[in-house]
Amino acid sequence: MSPQRFSELTTRFSHLRVGVVGDVSLDRYFDIDPARAEISLETGLPVHNVVRVRCSPGAAGNILQNLGALGARPLYPVGFCGDDGEGFELLKALRRVPGVQLDHFQRTAERRTFTYTKPLLQAPPKAPVELSRLDLKNWEPTPADLEARLIASLRALAPSLDALVVMDQAGVPGVGVVSDAVLATVGELAAARPSLVVTADSRHGLGRFPPLVFKMNAAEFATLTGGAASALPDLLRGVERLAARNGRPVFITLAERGIVGAGPGAPAVHLPALPVRGEIDIVGAGDAVTAALTLALAAGATLPEAMTLAQAAASIVIHQLGTTGAASVPELRALLFP
Repeated sequence: MSPQRFSELTTRFSHLRVGVVGDVSLDRYFDIDPARAEISLETGLPVHNVVRVRCSPGAAGNILQNLGALGARPLYPVGFCGDDGEGFELLKALRRVPGVQLDHFQRTAERRTFTYTKPLLQAPPKAPVELSRLDLKNWEPTPADLEARLIASLRALAPSLDALVVMDQAGVPGVGVVSDAVLATVGELAAARPSLVVTADSRHGLGRFPPLVFKMNAAEFATLTGGAASALPDLLRGVERLAARNGRPVFITLAERGIVGAGPGAPAVHLPALPVRGEIDIVGAGDAVTAALTLALAAGATLPEAMTLAQAAASIVIHQLGTTGAASVPELRALLFP
């Protein structure tokens, strides 16, 4: 990719209207100063003193952050949070994301705000060390009236969107945003508008998803296809077959081995990962890939061009330690064209 082609594609990002339907979490970081450690007088247990609290949108919310950092405007999250303190913090964090419109994001007393609480031991210049997480999740099915509102939002938004991301990260099937009825609606909308780029990503696998642009890792691909292929030639053949079956592009991230992708009727492509430039933190890398692939395809990029931008975004994010990071267009340019 030339610098001119890079500018051509990324300039289009600011004209793309993108929806994100999925599980938006609150990532709450507790920065702990180990030099201030104490022992509780009451219990005799260690006390970790928190010196800073940082809140940011996670899961589908981190995809939103990456879309915003790459310049897409406007952004429409379709999801929900609870009517609780975590929901207050999540909404405040979402409002900081450039371009986000919250008209279709529901706040409801019927749900708990999906939250990852992440204690981090901070001892610079060493990299942060994450302690055991405290997660807040929903364990009961999503109420039917809330599900109906999410579906209504999707139908209202779809005609005006250039791209849609579907992100399933709920701990238990049926308790998050991406229910079977929501998925059926997404499939219907995608079939009605073949030009709409609809990218799907799921922590629990894409087996129940309709034919969309699939993005997954190697383990998820093996589960989906019923194989254990890890050799690159097998992955290339497998991704070609899946893209032909879906009629949409398919991408498989391979961590330090890079990424493979194929489109219907197009041969599979493998791009190696960019070199590591110091300590890394892989949290959020997949979200950066999803955002970059989606915008690149919606902007008219070829598969290799989209994969190049996605690999650069992931490389930037993994070098952002102790946070769920995002990559911007200037950062991509500096990395690809030093």
